[in-house]
Amino acid sequence: MASSAPDRIAGPAGPPGSTDPVHPVDQVPPVRQLAAFGLQHVLAMYAGAVAVPLIVGSAMKLPPADLAYLITADLLVCGIATLIQCVGFWRFGVRLPIMQGCTFAAVSPMVLIGTTGGGLPAIYGSVIVAGLAIVLLAPVFGRLLRFFPPLVTGTVILIIGISLLPVAANWAAGGVGSPDFGEPRNLALAAFVLAVVVGVQRFAPAFLSRVAVLAGIAVGLAVAVPFGFTDFGPVGEADWVGISTPFHFGAPEFRASAIASMLVVALVTMTETTGDLIAVGELTGRKVEPRPLADGLRADGLSTVLGGVFNTFPYTAYAQNVGLVGMTRVRSRWVVAAAGGILVLLGLLPKLGAVVAAVPAPVLGGAGLVMFGTVAASGLRTLAQVDFKGNNNLTVVAVSVAVGMLPVGVPTVYEKFPDWFQTVMNSGISAGCLTAVVLNLLFNPPESKARSAAVTEADGLPLGGGEDAVEQPGKEVL
Repeated sequence: MASSAPDRIAGPAGPPGSTDPVHPVDQVPPVRQLAAFGLQHVLAMYAGAVAVPLIVGSAMKLPPADLAYLITADLLVCGIATLIQCVGFWRFGVRLPIMQGCTFAAVSPMVLIGTTGGGLPAIYGSVIVAGLAIVLLAPVFGRLLRFFPPLVTGTVILIIGISLLPVAANWAAGGVGSPDFGEPRNLALAAFVLAVVVGVQRFAPAFLSRVAVLAGIAVGLAVAVPFGFTDFGPVGEADWVGISTPFHFGAPEFRASAIASMLVVALVTMTETTGDLIAVGELTGRKVEPRPLADGLRADGLSTVLGGVFNTFPYTAYAQNVGLVGMTRVRSRWVVAAAGGILVLLGLLPKLGAVVAAVPAPVLGGAGLVMFGTVAASGLRTLAQVDFKGNNNLTVVAVSVAVGMLPVGVPTVYEKFPDWFQTVMNSGISAGCLTAVVLNLLFNPPESKARSAAVTEADGLPLGGGEDAVEQPGKEVL
């Protein structure tokens, strides 16, 4: 489905004498659009970004000053990590519109490390080692890309979208743990924001339709303030300037048990990031090849090392922003780089961070329903390329989605299992991804595909039943 010309972002042409236009991923929008689009990405991920330091710090019963320090350090490194991923240097960074943030897969192991005597120094020691391991393992994961055909990538993208929807639902209800969780007025505000987002996207001019999420959040916030949904008191109490210094909580400690659990987390985050990078590649029309995938994972590793040094946690690609890319059809990596710059400012200026934190959860929930649903729909679009006749591809999708949804629907389903198993399988994305890869290899082994290709070439006739026999549609203009 081709979009109309106004949906493109105007960008520079190719080098002098070249007739090739710049790929939408590399186009640089005007400053005004960069700021608006970038802020939209920040608002989409802010709640998730600050949740990890809040959960870990609260579990360790840190004083409020230390909690605030963890949050500002996290925002600063989120911004630096996003810039590394989007802008890139040497072999670090996938150079696609990818937002980086703290991974939730590390929460349980870090709480365990922090509360059993190791404290923050033991957490940071394990985080640094895990980051170095990701850097070293990145080329290996890059070579695994051949195990991600459209059947697997579409399934993984679908799982990413569906697994994020409960997050939006919790926001819409008021946020987990809030005293008024599930109150009708919370859901009414979320529904109002959802209606604004859809209305702006449908009826507003081209530029405004691309910032529909930002417009919905702004209108929702304007409505929320007079009805008492939010409190700007913490803004006045926040400091104007705050700088995170290396090893603020002491020199890192390297404990074998902590490192072992964090290495399992590293494998999980690499699997999740692989799915996110492939999803963004599909949405932007720049397919992720093995080398860029390795570069993106290497950036994850470097950011995780920085996290251990600057008093924060492991980093990964944020799936919620993948949905924003698909919904707005704004594919420029410089937009997300601008979002990274905004996060750096929020990390250095706590008062600004407090302003963004004042956005009430139901407002984010209404916008999140659209964004996360867009991710799931993108997975269905990728699966539309796959042939489901006369084969077992439907079984691959069905079982993978089912396994991926188990920990989402029943978060305690694996609580009787060992910690390492819970770390892997409690992430619906990693569980579903691993299942899809294994089942695809079981039902569509490489040797059978090779035989099908050989017979097709010999007979000069197309064969049904395999993914390689699927007619590839023309490139979409998003």
